[in-house]
Amino acid sequence: MIKSVPTTPYLDQKPGTSGLRKKVPVFQQPNYAENFIQSIFDSLEGYQGKCLVIGGDGRYYNREVIQKAVKMAAANGFGKVMVGKGGILSTPAASHIIRKYKAFGGIILSASHNPGGPTEDFGIKYNINNGGPAPEKITDAIYARSKTIDSYKIADFADVNLDRIGKDELPGGTILSVIDPVEDYATLMEELFDFGAIRNLISLGFRIAFDGMSAVTGPYAKEIFENRLGAPSGSVRNFMPLPDFGGHHPDPNPVHCRELFDEMMGGDDAPDFGAASDGDGDRNLIIGRGIFVTPSDSLAILAANANLAPGYSGGLAGIARSMPTSGAADRVAEKRGIGMYETPTGWKFFGNLLDAGMATICGEESSGTGSSHVREKDGLWAVLLWLNILAVRGESVADIVTQHWQTYGRNYYSRHDYEGLDTDAANGLVDNLRGQLPTLPGKSFGSLKVEKADDFAYHDPIDKSVSEHQGVRVLFEGGSRVVFRLSGTGTSGATLRVYIERYEPDSTRHNIETQEALADLIAAAESIASIRERTGRDAPTVIT
Repeated sequence: MIKSVPTTPYLDQKPGTSGLRKKVPVFQQPNYAENFIQSIFDSLEGYQGKCLVIGGDGRYYNREVIQKAVKMAAANGFGKVMVGKGGILSTPAASHIIRKYKAFGGIILSASHNPGGPTEDFGIKYNINNGGPAPEKITDAIYARSKTIDSYKIADFADVNLDRIGKDELPGGTILSVIDPVEDYATLMEELFDFGAIRNLISLGFRIAFDGMSAVTGPYAKEIFENRLGAPSGSVRNFMPLPDFGGHHPDPNPVHCRELFDEMMGGDDAPDFGAASDGDGDRNLIIGRGIFVTPSDSLAILAANANLAPGYSGGLAGIARSMPTSGAADRVAEKRGIGMYETPTGWKFFGNLLDAGMATICGEESSGTGSSHVREKDGLWAVLLWLNILAVRGESVADIVTQHWQTYGRNYYSRHDYEGLDTDAANGLVDNLRGQLPTLPGKSFGSLKVEKADDFAYHDPIDKSVSEHQGVRVLFEGGSRVVFRLSGTGTSGATLRVYIERYEPDSTRHNIETQEALADLIAAAESIASIRERTGRDAPTVIT
């Protein structure tokens, strides 16, 4: 039986860069999740009888919303629903499943790297049939519909069994397929990378430490690193997904992976290679013995060495990066004579480039890296490509990074996050910056002289769409820059991100401490934006 349930709109269901994210109690309001899911379906055409993929990162409220989504998909006419066992699907695995099985699209339940729990974060996003996040024309339509919705459709049957792999016909004829969430993804990784070479490296005593952060990549990492590649039991830690991520913040950076970071910096007894991934499996942390690899450097190094992996032996069509990401990858593209594309933040902007065959590898400074194998960033993919490179080159992480800097120069880079700001204060700060843009060029801040200042706008070379107001850029003579941007991935207050970058071609100056190397740019950022005065904050919440 299909029920049409009357409802009233919520006016706050505007998706951000990665879907709708709110606190769990917000999603638990009457019909809140149902309204948004129905708004997704009402914004789509041609899905009758088609397949919908549903999965999530296992965070608190994941199972409950999956049950709602399955029943609503059946009521709205989907012919088949594929769900990961236990409701688990990492974001890159969901993208792969959509693509492999030619699904119409997918609903992914996650708030990515944000905390989980009864009072923490939850999220819903829709991915289209290429496996990537819905473009703005769809998310805009979803938001518009959410403001006028007056009813939703839901099938009236008992909750489905999410813990038994297999197929069942639901009342009304929709087929429910509960699948192994790991198998298809792990097989894809074996096709892309030289597992034999990595197995050999590990058999020779190369030690891996991977932190699953009690999040979704734990089962994937356990299967791939320990079962398929032969790493000793215990190499993958915190591998069981927990609704609250064990009370931790599942963001793979040196702050929230402090135990792993300290272990990797512990001298000659440290493992050879450390890595982690986030809540939904699309971000990564790379640490060698004694060296943290910044996400921007990692993107550039992976692009420069991708041909060492079987899946990329034919070379790259091009590289794409988000605008705030450092220009390190640009120098690789220039030297290789391939395309380089600068997009706004948000993986959805890479989709057109990947689909058109213009880019092969993409990356963001927020620890997201991926390639044309799926249409999402992919944490384990990046870890495996690093391992493939290490196995072929037979050098340490530190040696590979140092040689890369010697070849291409070093981009000193840091991101300063000011989290939980008063929204009005944060918006006022950015408005003030935009007001300064016409007068900034030619001004000096200490020894730094502004060459150009703008509010970044992206003109998509494929569909010709334009995305404006994507971040305020202040570019200095000599190639240094500061970028100011409000993040769209938080759930409470506003987060101001300040990106600071200096290019240093001189190899004798490649070992300066990062914050020291950027000190004059950090001071210039404060002078330009008046962060302390406008936010009341004396220091960033997080520095990466």
